[in-house]
Amino acid sequence: MSPKKRLLTKEDGPPVTVLNAAGTSDVVLVCDHAGRQIPAALGTLGLSERELGSHIAWDIGARGVAESLADRLDAPLILQHFSRLVIDCNRLPSASDSITTVAEWGPVSGNEHLEAAEIAARHAEIFVPYHDALAALLDKRKADGRRPVLLAIHSFTPSLRGIDRPWHVGVMHGPAPGLATAVVEFLRRDPRLDVGVNQPFALDDEVDYTLPHHGAARGIPHLGIEIRQDLVADEAGQKSWAGRLASLLRQLEPSLSRDG
Repeated sequence: MSPKKRLLTKEDGPPVTVLNAAGTSDVVLVCDHAGRQIPAALGTLGLSERELGSHIAWDIGARGVAESLADRLDAPLILQHFSRLVIDCNRLPSASDSITTVAEWGPVSGNEHLEAAEIAARHAEIFVPYHDALAALLDKRKADGRRPVLLAIHSFTPSLRGIDRPWHVGVMHGPAPGLATAVVEFLRRDPRLDVGVNQPFALDDEVDYTLPHHGAARGIPHLGIEIRQDLVADEAGQKSWAGRLASLLRQLEPSLSRDG
């Protein structure tokens, strides 16, 4: 790919989707791994349809939860519909897995031996517009005198490399756990739920990008919600979890913007 050749075409659609930008809620939702689309110019990245439909390509169920939650809260939502296999929008561009060459089941041949111009195109046409859209939304809310609460929606596999993950939901937070503590306490009111705190993933400033860059750096409350994929694989599960999270956030709303 020459430096002047673009990656995306009109047929690929826009690099970012912003829903309900004028929503009345202080909660701003983001879904870094909402979709599994591959730009036409990249073919299948050397992967099968089964692989491209699996968790290695996207967070199964996360988009459905995020969209339903946005509707219930009247909250804005930023969606990335290109697969994280193209470029992971929740990784530092310098990270080794920003454009991964190895997925859980083997190599991603379409990501091997990329030229600098090819890497730059993915960054400029997918990563940058996505984060610019989120930054613009947060800047607008600050200019309007509002203090947003940034909530990232993800999902995780029931097991990884043969090791079971018992949690139904995980809450990821950074050094200031105020908001996360309240969310965990609320979720644990349901004795049926196994709630992980920074499990199965912890928020890591050296690896993650979205919450550290847009939340911590701005000094606004932020956290990540990880839901086990078998619980949100269908529409019923997605709506059920969106309802649970909406109820939680409404009850916490009076104190949300005060917590870091």
